Amino acid sequence: MIRRLLWLLLIALLAGVLLYVSRFWGFQFWGREGLFGISTLRPQGGLLSQALRGTPLAPFELLIWVVGVFLILTGLQNIYDRLTRK
Repeated sequence: MIRRLLWLLLIALLAGVLLYVSRFWGFQFWGREGLFGISTLRPQGGLLSQALRGTPLAPFELLIWVVGVFLILTGLQNIYDRLTRK
């Protein structure tokens, strides 16, 4: 039971991080100076668009985000399956 709760907490944390990286982050929990004083971690999220700005890949930001999330979740599912195999 505890193991399942830890996995759910890990997935919820990962979902929050992936949401923050995307352009769909709508919350502003910290000030303009950035999270923990790191100016790159802006309160409005969108880290991927910020990283791709000025590159030829910028128009494909959403596609890159979707493929990245799919790969991350697939890898996490693979790790979970290996650790919980009976």
